Amino acid sequence: MKRAEAIISIYPDGHKKAAVIPLLDLAQRQIGNWLPISAMHEVARLLEMPRMRVYEVATFYTMYMRSPVGKYHVQICTTTPCWLRGSDEIMAAIQSKLGIKVGETTKDGLFTLSEVECLGACVNAPMVQINDNYYEDLEVNDMNGILDALAQGKEPKAGPYNGRFASEPKSGLTSLTTPPPGPGFMVRDDL
Repeated sequence: MKRAEAIISIYPDGHKKAAVIPLLDLAQRQIGNWLPISAMHEVARLLEMPRMRVYEVATFYTMYMRSPVGKYHVQICTTTPCWLRGSDEIMAAIQSKLGIKVGETTKDGLFTLSEVECLGACVNAPMVQINDNYYEDLEVNDMNGILDALAQGKEPKAGPYNGRFASEPKSGLTSLTTPPPGPGFMVRDDL
């Protein structure tokens, strides 16, 4: 409750309802990666807003799970950039490795597979999000290794798997390769 109160206190009087998204996220994390209706009702009570308004937010955003998911929620992007770069092969590898289809959870409760819309890492396609981590520039072997590591309780390296840093080109930087000039550079004297 202290954490919820701290979140609510960030918002000015008259705007406490804006805390609905972070409170739903907090509830989902505390419960174990999903958001039961009772948690939505509690958020509504805390924010003094109609239950339906909280439910509308929780059903609009795909980050809120309204049914239990596995310990590792594997969300694979299959929109155009990821699809062009091989998300179908990554999806097939995940399904084969885990023995589940989209929307299913493994019998041991470790993995749930979801197909999602763009997660905003198109330059690093194909990619998956597992819980809070992005795994990018994936090949089938990379995906299998990530799933193996998670199954063994290990934390695989997040980020690109093709050797580059973040979203930089594999060949290295192509712009901004020198320190920027100081203030006043290229400023007209007559201004």
